Amino acid sequence: MDRRVFISGLLAASAGGLAGCAGGGGRPRATAGPLNADGTPVLAELMKPGPLGEKSLGNPNAPVTIIEYASLTCPFCRKFHVNVYPRVKKELIDTGKVRWIVREFPIGRSAGTAAIINRCAPDKDYFVLFDKFLTQQKVWVSQEVRTDAIYKVASQTGMTRQAFDACLANKEIEEGLRTVKQRGRELGVTGTPTFFVNGKKSRGDLTYDEIVAMIGTQTT
Repeated sequence: MDRRVFISGLLAASAGGLAGCAGGGGRPRATAGPLNADGTPVLAELMKPGPLGEKSLGNPNAPVTIIEYASLTCPFCRKFHVNVYPRVKKELIDTGKVRWIVREFPIGRSAGTAAIINRCAPDKDYFVLFDKFLTQQKVWVSQEVRTDAIYKVASQTGMTRQAFDACLANKEIEEGLRTVKQRGRELGVTGTPTFFVNGKKSRGDLTYDEIVAMIGTQTT
């Protein structure tokens, strides 16, 4: 696939009646392999890692796994990670109750470029850079890709310009992320943020109480 096709995705992130960013792709087909007859994802298929491996936090054997599909340009993803995620991490992830997995679903060319760069960060810096891209959206997000602005954020984790430029040329990461996004579409993801809480899907930015309600007694 042409590089610009992957990175471009959709050129605009918009709210479509839900507190989230539209990612296109249409409604998933009922005959898609990863879905049950009712359109919900087959849990075993949902839990399969992508070609680049999972990026996760928390106890790998936690009773609850939450998967978040996110776009680094999505303002609703930013809102969730600023207002809700810190409490989730403190009270659910750090206590061993929840394993948190982030999967990329870039919307727009800038999001695609930033996602590639984020994947090049060392494991210890992945979530640090993920957070910086979200909280500093005003610095780098635009319809046209501004690589210097994206590098300005990435450099805050110690990434050199040489490493940054080499990352942008990494076809393996680019192809892997394209597969992650396509797999997300097959699982019913049409925008961001989308969450799967032990397989149960929710679209849009959740509150802490809504997450706790979805978990129920599974962490007790």
